[in-house]
Amino acid sequence: MFMAYLPPPAYGSHLRGPQGKVAELRLELNSGGRKDKNFTTKKIALKKIVANMTMSNNDMVALFPDIIGCMGIPSLEIKKMCFLFLVNYARMRSEIAVKAIPVLEQDMEDPNPLVRALALRTMSYIHVREFVEATVPIVKHLLRDSDPYVRKTAAFCVAKLYDHDKHMVEASDLIARLNSLLKDDNPTVVASALASLMDIWERSDAIKLTIDYDNASKMVAILPDCSEWGQTYILEALMSYVPQDSGEALLLAERIAPRLSHSNSAVVLTCIRVILYLMNYIADQKQISALCRKLSPPLVTLLAKGPEVQYLALRNALLILQRRPEVLRNDIRVFFCKYNDPIYVKVTKLELIFMLATEKNIDEVLTELREYATEIDVHFVRKAVRAIGKLAIKIEPAARRCINLLLELVATKITYIVQEATVVIRNIFRKYPNQYESIIGTLCENLDSLDEPEAKAAMVWVIGQYASRIENSDALLEDFLYSFAEEPVEVQLALLTATVKLFIQRPTKGQELVPKVLKWATEETDNPDLRDRAYMYWRLLSTDMEAAKRIVMGEKPAITAESERLDPATLEEMCLNVGTLATVYLKPVQTVFRNARPRRLHESPALQRQEVPNPSGVLSDANKSLSQFGMGGQPADFDPRTDRPEGQNGEGNLAQAVHEADAYFTSQVRGMHVQEQGDSFGGNGNEGSGYVVNQYAPQTVYQPAQGVGNNGDLLL
Repeated sequence: MFMAYLPPPAYGSHLRGPQGKVAELRLELNSGGRKDKNFTTKKIALKKIVANMTMSNNDMVALFPDIIGCMGIPSLEIKKMCFLFLVNYARMRSEIAVKAIPVLEQDMEDPNPLVRALALRTMSYIHVREFVEATVPIVKHLLRDSDPYVRKTAAFCVAKLYDHDKHMVEASDLIARLNSLLKDDNPTVVASALASLMDIWERSDAIKLTIDYDNASKMVAILPDCSEWGQTYILEALMSYVPQDSGEALLLAERIAPRLSHSNSAVVLTCIRVILYLMNYIADQKQISALCRKLSPPLVTLLAKGPEVQYLALRNALLILQRRPEVLRNDIRVFFCKYNDPIYVKVTKLELIFMLATEKNIDEVLTELREYATEIDVHFVRKAVRAIGKLAIKIEPAARRCINLLLELVATKITYIVQEATVVIRNIFRKYPNQYESIIGTLCENLDSLDEPEAKAAMVWVIGQYASRIENSDALLEDFLYSFAEEPVEVQLALLTATVKLFIQRPTKGQELVPKVLKWATEETDNPDLRDRAYMYWRLLSTDMEAAKRIVMGEKPAITAESERLDPATLEEMCLNVGTLATVYLKPVQTVFRNARPRRLHESPALQRQEVPNPSGVLSDANKSLSQFGMGGQPADFDPRTDRPEGQNGEGNLAQAVHEADAYFTSQVRGMHVQEQGDSFGGNGNEGSGYVVNQYAPQTVYQPAQGVGNNGDLLL
């Protein structure tokens, strides 16, 4: 019988736990002696400690006294590692950390400026009361240090101290001393002082940052001598300068324009922001146009960088184009997509192509969009098809070419292309009524391809709107109605409105469908929007058929392709934040950063208030009056009972048929209560749930006329 032999445990293996590792490192840290003149053993031990600290090994805090003992070693490399340990664990063991203050104060008097700056930076990073109080007098002294690197570090430390205890800093004269650094001979020190002052200003309500023309001019003069980040700090600070004269603003913009050719994208975008800001104070339109031409090349150059910088430049270009359309006006080709562009870059380029498209370049744009619509990425193809439809709305002379391209794409029978095309063609019909209805037949041939709610709702809207021109409109609607209870709410709402439109235009075809749909929508659904609209139609049809015709078939509000534009106030604020994260989201800065200070144009005799350009010439939602919102785009004095909308040219025999159908329908409805469970209206008892037929405009709600009759039984 054989027995396995287990070797005895190695000597010291019982020390390999956390405490054993700490003991080993302490031993290494204290070894070496006089023979180790370069402190090699201590450096190796400190590197192991920092590695463990980086991996969040809090057992290393037990070495705090030993680390403090190593801080006095005259080696910059050792000091860096010791100070890193101190910053990491000071708040955890503050009673031991305070023992390092004398060592740090001693280092502040070291002849090496790197040691002085390192000790000061370390001391200011530690958010412990004793360290903060001890740092204030030291910073005051080092703000006047002979070495510019130390002065630069001291300038940043003031902002750090303000973050720790703002009241202590405000009560001292640190901010005044920091302000005096703006007159320093070294450009890097000036830039650092400006950055520190800007940071304090962002977080303070009591401090106001004002820069006059003389100081702004001096700041611009030292720009070429600063590092790239120093230039960014100075350009940021120039946003606090308020020009009092148009000439001052123009001269300053011209002087900082050379920064547009800088290799650093942060410098370029910050320079663009300052120039856009100064344009608000320049009166001469020719000079503004000249500056806009200077902004185009740097934006184009940024597109040659990595995809992340490209995306940032593209998002900012979207913003700039809304405010200054003349920028990039002739550079549409640079935004054409490359095969290896990431999807987020492609989609943003597509938005810019749409914004820059004009009647002159539309053929080139449509050729490019045709290529995009045959790509593999489904999301990008959908965006391309939708862009073609929006171009038809934006550029009226090119509408026929856009529609022909859409029909060409529909002919491919690719499901998602057909569905996107159906949605945009619905919007084209709204923009150009009675012009392109010949393509309805092509859409009806592809009904089987529609399975998405938005596409179904769009097709149902087309059938209802043009029921008088589609021979079998009742049969098409009936096909959709088979699955009424299972459809999403947006499709159910579209079907309800389309059925009412069918009845109004072709009473004999719709008289069987309308009662059925109204019963389903009022009795067999839990959705309040659907039920309320059905009640409204029910009362309207049984009360005044002429009013129903004017309301349901009346003129639609104007539709534009500019619905995604920002409102003027938000756009003004966003242009003052070009190059920041807020412009990536195209949201106000306080939406992205809760504590950020909102930026506004300051009042000045030179300020030029101007309307934001609107290429479509149609009022955007932000400019509509309340009366237009309340009446679905109709004038406030529009009376649905007396005034006939323009373009309503009903024929005599149709009006007579409508009148007779009204009488028939009223006689059928008046003898019933809505809550009766009779089978006159049919239905399958299933519940439905969805939408607004016209997703871009508010639904029109009219109050019934008084004195027409008692219809209370309809709403029981």
